[in-house]
Amino acid sequence: MPTHTRIRMFNTKETYPNQSLDNDLCQAVVAGNTVYVRGQVGTDFDGNLIGLGNPQAQAEQAMKNIKLLLEECGSNLTHIVKTTTYITDPRFREPVYKEVGKWLKGVYPISTGLVVAGLAQPEWLMEIDVIAVIPESDV
Repeated sequence: MPTHTRIRMFNTKETYPNQSLDNDLCQAVVAGNTVYVRGQVGTDFDGNLIGLGNPQAQAEQAMKNIKLLLEECGSNLTHIVKTTTYITDPRFREPVYKEVGKWLKGVYPISTGLVVAGLAQPEWLMEIDVIAVIPESDV
C-alpha cells in the first residue's frame, strides 16, 4: 500500500526548456491526511506566464493553481495550515499579500514570508507553497 500519492507528475526537461535539467517532480503530494503543494508562481498549468511584471497578477494565478491542486487532492483552501511566500522585491509584499489574503480570508494559516534574490525564472516575481490537510471526515 503506497504511503503517499503524487499529483501532476512532470519532468523539468519540459517545464524548464531553457535550462538543462532532468528532474522528476510533481505539483503536490498527499501523505496521510497532509497535502504538500509545490511552490506555485504566475504560470498556469499550460506553461503560460500570467502577469509579466505584475506581482499581484502572478499571485492571483498562483492561488488559482493552489486551489485547483488542493481540490484534486481532496482538500480546499480552507484547510491550508501553512504558507511560505517568496518575493523578489520588498515592494511586492503589499500587492502579493493582499491578493493571497483575498483567497485565505478567514482561514488563519501560519505564514512565512521571504525576500529572495531570485526565483527559478527571472520573470517570476513571487512564489508560494502551502501545506494543507484533508479533514478526517474526508479521508
